[in-house]
This record gives sequence, C-alpha cells and structure tokens, in this order.
Amino acid sequence: MAQRLTVIGTGYLGATHAACMADLGFEVLGVDVDAEKIARLTRGDLPFYEPGLEPILRRNLENGRLRFTTSYEEAAEFGDVHFICVGTPQKPGEYAADMRYVDDAVDSLAPLLTRACVVVGKSTVPVGTAERLSRRLTELAPAGDVVELAWNPEFLREGYAVEDTLHPDRLVVGVRSDRAEKVLREVYASMIAGGVPFIVSDFPTAELVKVSANAFLATKISFINAMAEVCEAAHADVTKLSEALSYDDRIGGKFLGPGLGFGGGCLPKDIRAFMARAGELGVDQALSFLREVDAINIRRRIRMVDLARELLGGSFIGRTVGVLGAAFKPNSDDIRDSPALDVATSIRAQGGQVTVYDPQALKNARRAHPDLTYGSSAMDAVDGAHVVLLLTEWKEFRELDPEVLGSAVAERNIVDGRNALDPEQWRTAGWQYRALGRP
Repeated sequence: MAQRLTVIGTGYLGATHAACMADLGFEVLGVDVDAEKIARLTRGDLPFYEPGLEPILRRNLENGRLRFTTSYEEAAEFGDVHFICVGTPQKPGEYAADMRYVDDAVDSLAPLLTRACVVVGKSTVPVGTAERLSRRLTELAPAGDVVELAWNPEFLREGYAVEDTLHPDRLVVGVRSDRAEKVLREVYASMIAGGVPFIVSDFPTAELVKVSANAFLATKISFINAMAEVCEAAHADVTKLSEALSYDDRIGGKFLGPGLGFGGGCLPKDIRAFMARAGELGVDQALSFLREVDAINIRRRIRMVDLARELLGGSFIGRTVGVLGAAFKPNSDDIRDSPALDVATSIRAQGGQVTVYDPQALKNARRAHPDLTYGSSAMDAVDGAHVVLLLTEWKEFRELDPEVLGSAVAERNIVDGRNALDPEQWRTAGWQYRALGRP
C-alpha cells in the first residue's frame, strides 16, 4: 500500500473520505484553502456532525496517517493519487451547478504536478466536466500526459457516511487507461476483495451515475408525496398505500416514506443541475419530468403550513408554534434547503411566533435564520404552543410521550410532517393530529 493520497476539499465529502481512507491504512493529506477549517480538523474537531466519524478522524491524526494543510505545493509533492472533493453548489438564480471550486482546485494543483499521478474527481458535476478537466490537466501539468484524470462518484448518505465510505454498495470509476484503472483497483483493493462491485466505465457514464441515482430517488420520494395529495382528496391513508406498495419487489419500500419531502445539499441542487445540463445538451425534454418532481417537493412544504394554519382556525397571527426539527434529515446538522426551516420561516412571515428545536442543527440554524427563536429542548420549544410541528424525524421526537408534551402546550394540536408518530396514541391523549396524506 505504497500510494499516498491527497483529498482536496475538506467539507462533508472530503473530510469523511480523508479520515476513512487513512483508517484503511493509507497516508492521507487533506487540503483546503480555508485555514480555519484546516486548524479545526488538525485538532480533531469536525466542522459538521456525522455519527461515528470524529473517533476515526482523531485516531488517524494520532497515529500519523492523516494530516491537513492549506498548501497545494505540499499536496503535489506528497500525493500519488489526488481526490477532488470540493462542492458544486447551485448557482444563485440559476439551476446550473457552480463549477468554480472544482476549476480552482484543478488550476491550483495541476501546475505543481511534476511526476506521474492520478487526479480523481469525486465531486458531483455536469456530464462533460471530466473531458474538459482532463484537457486542462494535460495543458497545465509540467508532467504532461502522465498526469491522468479519473472519475469516481461518491454515494454518501448523510448520517451513514462512514459506512457508505468503508462499505459502499458499489464503486464506479470512469477511466481512459489501464494504468488509471489499476491505480484505483489498488486504492480500493480491500473493498473489492470484500465483494464490493467495481464498475469500470468511460468519463460521461461515471459522471451520470450519481445524478441519475439522485434523480431516481427524488422521483420516488415525490411520487409517494403526489399520492399523498391524491389520498387527502380521496380521504385515503398514504401510509397504508406506501406499505402495500413496498411489498412489490419491483418497487420496494426505501425512499417511499410520505411526508415533508427532500432537502439537503444533494438532491435538490443535483436534479436542477441535471435539468440545466440536459438543456445544454439539447435533450431538455428527456428530464422535463424532474420539474414536476421538484414542484411536488415544494408543494409539500406549502401544504404543511396550510395544515398548521387550518388547525389554528385560519391564521397564525398571535399564535405560538413549536417546531421540532431544523436539519433536513435526522442524524445530521445539515440545514441546506431544509424543509423544516422553510416551513418555520414561512409561518413566521405569516405572523406566527415560532420556536425551533433540533438535537444537532441549532448552531447552523441560528446562523442562517437569526430571526427565529430557538429552544434548548423539545419541551422548551413547545412551551405555550398552540400547534406543534414535527418536521425532522429524530428518534427523540418519534419517542415523545404525548401526555408529557401535552403538559407544556397551550393547545394539543400537532402536525406530523414525517408520518413518524402513532396517530391513535396521540388522539387518545387528546391531541388533534394531522399529517400529510392521511385522513
């Protein structure tokens, strides 16, 4: 295991990849232009919440296999394989992905590469990016064409990133040479030996795998949420409908949970960037269905606000609302495109007095939405509330006692935005219970 790895970009993907690859026995150097982030990571302090990752980070810092730097010069000298793990956020006011961080990473690293190495893209990018970056590497690198590009998309689920890195369900690599394939087979040798499928493709296919997967998952989520709209109109129960569908092995139950819909840093921006790129390629009609997928997802948030307002007699003015959840999903502190915070800010804009609590995301929520009020616990958030909204399905929220919670509220009204509670238990305790897609 002679290869030394660099990981460029130490955000969620990069820090996870760096720590986990070090845990597999590689010498790893993490690289970032953000000196404060590098200082935190060097102290063993994760700048985000991810279950199980911090012990791995600290263990490999202590044993010397993992280091961090702001120096591209040090990275170029150190690494045999350079993983690009920087973000590709949505451009402001557009659907397209902002590629400046990927381009900056290549432009900073390439002029320093004086020997043979492989640069491996892991960032989620528009199809065609690898072809462009491959040419750029050859132009800028002093070592010329012995600096090769490969593409190796990531498939991390927030809350399960360690498991997904160390025990992935598949590995996909887009390569143009036997040498690049051989290098990546060596990097992932332990996983391949453990039976993880290793799929070798060309550049554009590898680039399309991640966005295609996210488009499919988003479509599945929005499908069951569209059925929830029909169920409400027909007085049917979408949770029973979902359960019945899940037993069909052609459909399955994963990502078929009806509720408030998806958010986070991947699905929303990835499907929009996918649509934008399809338009550039002249095949925008092929992905036109994703516009409705996106629209259904946004409608769930609007419907959540409507249900809460209905329980309060038609107005939020002068009413207190307790919001349970700020992160876009449980086991994460990520608030990017969070449905929970979207609902909370919408209610506040309509005159409601909103207090939010989340087990991990309060710091990020306060920074992004200082106008909201925040509680120190679930009981604190619902104190005096006229309606309670469950918007992120944390385990501690799913296990709340309706009698105990009822002792803190002004009125026993609850809207279950994730279909995570037992309606009969809450109604028996005297609560008016409403949920998306249920009678």
